Amino acid sequence: MSRPGLLSLTALLLLAACTQEANDSAAAGPSTTVTEASMPDTPPAPGTGELTPLNMEQWARSCALCHVRGEGGAPVLGDAAAWAPRLAQGEEMLLNHTVEGLNNMPPLGYCMDCESGDFVALIRFMGGSR
Repeated sequence: MSRPGLLSLTALLLLAACTQEANDSAAAGPSTTVTEASMPDTPPAPGTGELTPLNMEQWARSCALCHVRGEGGAPVLGDAAAWAPRLAQGEEMLLNHTVEGLNNMPPLGYCMDCESGDFVALIRFMGGSR
């Protein structure tokens, strides 16, 4: 798929996820979601190399909802100071927190089709670890 096509697909998936999240939480009160205007065209690379197209799509429709602007206390993509204490816990612990959920992050971090390897790639990408 071409880059413009992938970006369009990513934007549509993100908007669909935001719309569904807003509908699901309407009874819980107002919520803040990532808008297309606040989403980068592609996720910035904090030093971990490129994500696969599948991982990029997974990131855009799940992780980006909170990790672009720090919603719910989530560490922001590439913020080394915020990620350092988390990365110090070790990859296994971070994977466990992602799968089981922690604080405001739901189990699987909204990525229902991610496998362990996907989560590891996404954690490394967001935290800037190699």
